[in-house]
Amino acid sequence: MPLIDASGLKADRFTNVVEAAPLPAGDVILPLAKLATDGEAVLARGDRLGVLLPNTVKLTDIAQFLDRLSIIAISFPSFADGRGFSIAKRLRNHGYHGVLRASGPLISDQLRHALGSGFDEVEVPDALLERQPLAHWLAGLATITLRYQRDTRLGVSILDQRRAARAVQTERRVAHAA
Repeated sequence: MPLIDASGLKADRFTNVVEAAPLPAGDVILPLAKLATDGEAVLARGDRLGVLLPNTVKLTDIAQFLDRLSIIAISFPSFADGRGFSIAKRLRNHGYHGVLRASGPLISDQLRHALGSGFDEVEVPDALLERQPLAHWLAGLATITLRYQRDTRLGVSILDQRRAARAVQTERRVAHAA
């Protein structure tokens, strides 16, 4: 599946492992169920370890590995199911500094929100990228610049901007009255 970040398409350096498959050599993303059984083996051989989480996961399910995971992919079963955004934000607030990947059928209009929620990249199905070419994804970043929720990187929301404008107006009124 293609990977998209703020600069466009990027190469995937990890192998996604399915539950019943043997553990391949190299950097891998394991399903949550395989993390406990195969995670230590990946780390012991010196490869980078990642995990694919369902959007129903609790952070306690991966807490023992959190500081050793190079990448966390969060599954989005549908573009309409936003629970993955909340998980990403909680992981960033919890101090996770590795790569966060949204995996599933997100749409181009959601790229700005995904990046603002803490994701570094979005992995989409091939068919989706055919319907919404890369130009749509990048145009969405240029077009959608304001957000209602605080961004994990920039931190400024529409509400923050309104509060700042009100504070300036109040300061002007106080200075004018004096």
